[in-house]
Amino acid sequence: MTSAACSGEAAPANDRCQTLSSLVANDSPGGDAAAASRWGGAALLRPGVLAFTGSIGPTDIHAHHAVQIINATTALTVLDEHGYRHRGTKVVVPADAPHRIEVGAQEGTVVFLEPESAPGHAAHSRAVRSGWTVTPVLSSTRRRALAAVVDELIAHLAPATADNAIAVQHPAVSEALRLLPDLVAAGPVSGTELAGLVHLSASRLTHLFTEQVGIPLRRYVLWSRLRAAIVRVQAGDDLTGAAHGAGFADSAHLTRTTREMFGLPPSVLSRHVSWDLDSG
Repeated sequence: MTSAACSGEAAPANDRCQTLSSLVANDSPGGDAAAASRWGGAALLRPGVLAFTGSIGPTDIHAHHAVQIINATTALTVLDEHGYRHRGTKVVVPADAPHRIEVGAQEGTVVFLEPESAPGHAAHSRAVRSGWTVTPVLSSTRRRALAAVVDELIAHLAPATADNAIAVQHPAVSEALRLLPDLVAAGPVSGTELAGLVHLSASRLTHLFTEQVGIPLRRYVLWSRLRAAIVRVQAGDDLTGAAHGAGFADSAHLTRTTREMFGLPPSVLSRHVSWDLDSG
């Protein structure tokens, strides 16, 4: 991995900068070995957000549910399903849009946003309305923590979301967030059951949760399962053990989820990746 992929305070040497192998949808040309040689860096996960900083490599054609925002130090090229090349240092790929990275960049940031969140919806709408190549939406990650860059992006895309983050949270929502980790680990989560545990109707909890947390309860549970799987992989579990421990039916279910959400294979969960599992 190049030194450029590991520059800045956000990635201390030999810690945050581990190889992020196969950060691609269907394996880049040349297979996993080629992908591993071109992609490398550190990652952050929080509900509704997956972010990566480092070197960006090419991918095969794929689509994912998350909105993808790429900010690179040099121009990259993203090819869409119609054969149009979007070239620039800032590219936003809308949700569920088939595409591939044709030319990557030595250094950059990739942020996947839940499209049902306020910032994700704003980014998706902007790309559909104004095109995939946009004016800067991310500042450089050099000498900056990845979490700070993500916070800046969210504030830029949806200022009201950032303002709401400091509002007083409804006690039922706080209690639901406290209960969810154990419920997620135990298996399927019923919104009706959770609402009963926090003494609200299911419709009221669903409304409050989406309003105050920023993404629907159902999607929050899915992101929580992904986080739990990563925690278990980091602790030494294989993908099958991580999947079961995170409440997925099996490793195939985990694989489908990572590909549908981000276009990424489960190898992105590698214990060799330095993850910031931000719960905020």
